[in-house]
Amino acid sequence: MLGTPLVQWLERKRVPHVPAVLLVLLVLIVLLLGGTGLVATSLGGFSADMPAYQERIQGQVPVLRALLADRGLHVTDKALLEYLNPAAVMTLAVSLLGGLGSALSNIVLILLTVLFILLEASSFPVKLRAVLGDPREKFPEFTKFVDDIQRYMLVATGLNLTAGVLIGIMLTVLGVNSPVLWGFLAFMLLYIPHVGSIIAAIPAVSLTLVLFGPGRAALVAAGYVLIQFTIGNVVWPKLVGRKMSLSTLVVFLSLVFWGRMLGLMGAVLCVPFTMTLKFLCENHESTRWIAVLLGPEAPDGSLPPA
Repeated sequence: MLGTPLVQWLERKRVPHVPAVLLVLLVLIVLLLGGTGLVATSLGGFSADMPAYQERIQGQVPVLRALLADRGLHVTDKALLEYLNPAAVMTLAVSLLGGLGSALSNIVLILLTVLFILLEASSFPVKLRAVLGDPREKFPEFTKFVDDIQRYMLVATGLNLTAGVLIGIMLTVLGVNSPVLWGFLAFMLLYIPHVGSIIAAIPAVSLTLVLFGPGRAALVAAGYVLIQFTIGNVVWPKLVGRKMSLSTLVVFLSLVFWGRMLGLMGAVLCVPFTMTLKFLCENHESTRWIAVLLGPEAPDGSLPPA
């Protein structure tokens, strides 16, 4: 989805097909390795600082216990430490490092797959023309849908990257540790509708609360809300519009369904998958009513025309 438009753009600039594919693949390799290196470095620093975070949490336990006691809640230091145990965060950090290592071990297979897909992408329209004549004349809705899905992925990636960079800059200005890690986490999780933005904010806000107290944690939370609200509710509708809209309930249910089916990748790609299902339903008379239910609203209270 992301590489094919770049290959086509290079070919329009009179770059031969194979060099264009290799150039795009080289760019992808640089981005993947560079991004992975930055995140791994940031994650390593976060893991190294965990003992200091643990000491700070333990130092704040008596204060929190006294605050709860003033409100009639009497708990022991041991009980509080069980709930505020940073070992869980350490386990998460180690698992993330392991996940990055696993991704690097599969990167050759992934890049080879992308290479063959890009090499075949330009020949697919030729095959369609050989079978059907002019595919844009025979299947205008299909080609339009492919363009829409491609645009969705490009816009979503660009906006998520922008949000991740802005969040990283904000955290750097506010003095929060590991800003690259939290910016990357926001970039990845913002692909997940509704809950991704909330999950992305929790680690950075929690870390700020431990290090600097509730005042700066509130600033971090407000920064997350401002960035994500601006991109999600102001910029996104202007770039994408309503033509690829789905019902809010359908988006949430698709997140649950595809997430259970395919794990994290299903959660990330739940919207494109459901948009594909909606497109298929729109182009069959017997299932067009399903497409209406999947959309945000029925046009004029009726089914869309055939």
